[in-house]
Amino acid sequence: MTTDSSLPAPAAPQGAVPLAHWGVIAVDGTDASSFLHSQLTQDFSLLGDADARLAGYCSPKGRLLAGFIGWKDTPERVLLLCHAEVLAPSLKRLSMFVLRAKAKLSDATAGVQLFGLVGPAATDWLGDAAPQRPWARSRAHGGSVVRLPDAAGLPRYLWLVAADAQQATLPTFALPTLDLSAWRWLEVESAVPVISAATADQFVPQMVNFEAVGGVSFKKGCYPGQEVVARSQYRGTLKRRGFLLHSPVEAAAGQELFHSADPGQPCGMVVDAAPAPGGDWSVFAELKIAATEGGSLYLGSADGAALTLRALPYALPTET
Repeated sequence: MTTDSSLPAPAAPQGAVPLAHWGVIAVDGTDASSFLHSQLTQDFSLLGDADARLAGYCSPKGRLLAGFIGWKDTPERVLLLCHAEVLAPSLKRLSMFVLRAKAKLSDATAGVQLFGLVGPAATDWLGDAAPQRPWARSRAHGGSVVRLPDAAGLPRYLWLVAADAQQATLPTFALPTLDLSAWRWLEVESAVPVISAATADQFVPQMVNFEAVGGVSFKKGCYPGQEVVARSQYRGTLKRRGFLLHSPVEAAAGQELFHSADPGQPCGMVVDAAPAPGGDWSVFAELKIAATEGGSLYLGSADGAALTLRALPYALPTET
């Protein structure tokens, strides 16, 4: 199969945009970090003030129910950001397992404003407070800022501030207005999986490269699904991975993909998709690795639109 790294055409969006498709869970209490450490795929017991975590919440079968970006807002409060569609079920399920832990979970979305910041203008606005590496956190302009992995060669940040803070409107005045579709395109281009309702409970983390982008610690203790995740890592060869694709037509999370060699059954699923600048669509999808080694891929059905495989923005770990 041909890999085309030139699609979609390069673009340079920059500015600030409110992220209405994200939600925020607050975990309060003296056991907030230790509770999350026991439930998520990343290490929250050693979480420092200068760090954030990408972390998965898995079913007992090791399938991702949600993906979070979390950090300590105070010594006894951890904030978890996730796709708004999976917030309510994740909040309900996590709350069931608090038991005797001194931790209380709540939907904090209404109490904050979350912005996506992109490009050199965003870095200049953040100044010395701009984090220098992915998943690093700092404080800037009265809020918390987290550096995300770059996308399309552009720096990206999340900036969160209290909804009633005087600074809450600063980005929209100080930075160019960024269209949400441009941010969504960059989310897909980063190849960092975003789990939504359409893809919840579908993927073991490695199937969507979650460990490759910092979402899994293999040194921490148990959490729901940990045995399945560890077995996928250390026993046998991974047969599925996440890949970037170009589509000439609209694509959506949850759509199945098909391969010319076996048109009777799907070979993968769209994890996330967004319109690319200038037309067409960028797609991040979970695929059988074998389906990327020859033949043709199609969206939705065996006679659907033909897809073009593209290069990932990061290297996948070498299997051992």
